[in-house]
Amino acid sequence: MKSYISYLAIVLVSSTFLAAQPQHPIRQVQDSLVSVHLKRTVKLTLLIPDVTAGSTERYPLLLVHDGQDFPALHLRESVAELLTEQNLPPLVVVGVHANQDRLNEYGTAHQPDYANRGNKARNHTLFVLDELLHYLEAKYPVKNTAVDRAVAGFSLGGLMALDLAWNHADAFSKVGVFSGALWWRRRAFDKDYQDSDRIMHRQIREASVRPDLKFWFQVGTHDETEDRDGDGVIDSIDDTLDCIAELERKGYRWGKDIQYVEVEGGEHNPKTWGRVMPEFIKWVFK
Repeated sequence: MKSYISYLAIVLVSSTFLAAQPQHPIRQVQDSLVSVHLKRTVKLTLLIPDVTAGSTERYPLLLVHDGQDFPALHLRESVAELLTEQNLPPLVVVGVHANQDRLNEYGTAHQPDYANRGNKARNHTLFVLDELLHYLEAKYPVKNTAVDRAVAGFSLGGLMALDLAWNHADAFSKVGVFSGALWWRRRAFDKDYQDSDRIMHRQIREASVRPDLKFWFQVGTHDETEDRDGDGVIDSIDDTLDCIAELERKGYRWGKDIQYVEVEGGEHNPKTWGRVMPEFIKWVFK
């Protein structure tokens, strides 16, 4: 009888402990920031470690473009699983919501494309550097050093993330480019276009410095169907591998400084990106 009572007490204590645990080891918070540079209110979705009140600990930061897609990416669930089942250190993930002006706010800061898309990419860069990072450091438990910060994005947001990190390695040390819009070009196909017209590739090629960065590139084999050079490889893959080649010419090493993930059957959508986000987050922070 005594042993049974002791066993019952243990079960009751264990059950109470488990019931007290949060459903997710992170909190999801909605916030917003009025931007002078973008002349609009920018919505933010944050995933923050659910820690003891009064804690002064600060955590690494992952900044993600197109934060409005967090539900479609199942990002909260993925981060929670990484924290609980794979012993990933706590981190803060911040999603910056795009709006109807996305085609102008995302791009390359120094030059819009041939159709003048991305003409506010410089404003977005200034928003991140001058406004957003300072706001996050003041209000949330994030670290403020480049080695503890990464930036990522999808499609055009991936191009913006790469441009941001490439030009500001003092703010970010790692970048994730998912199905990046690396076709971004200064000349239309019907205006004597050449591969040398790709803006991000050209920027890397002509750079006089080699930023201290690490790169993650993801592309799906069904990202698109276009194959402008007729080599049997879709443009998304060609543009990504050509960008990696430019980085290698700068001295970055495949498999060490550069990670490339090609998803068989992967498409240009959050479903595919969400599947590989956990691997990216582990690459960044583990």
